[in-house]
Amino acid sequence: MAIELRVPTILRTYTGGAKAVTGDGADLAAFIDDVNGNHPGLKERIVEGDPEELRRFVNVYVNDEDVRFTGGLKTEVKDGDVVVVLPAVAGGSVSTV
Repeated sequence: MAIELRVPTILRTYTGGAKAVTGDGADLAAFIDDVNGNHPGLKERIVEGDPEELRRFVNVYVNDEDVRFTGGLKTEVKDGDVVVVLPAVAGGSVSTV
């Protein structure tokens, strides 16, 4: 068994169109590194900076828990966990009535 990453539509170009991919790691940072090894470019859409942090407008959940409240990239993960990445969506239009 492995850790599953559920990939949003906007990031599926990095996973060959796959809705979910798997990887391993003791914490979220190691898991993202492992997944990025098979799907280059994915990490840069989730993590930024030095020291590395989650991107501001990307929400990440491990088993439905927001990692911002469980340790961020240091959140522990284990076999059978499900990691979900949800990029923030903004926009709209201005009415010119």
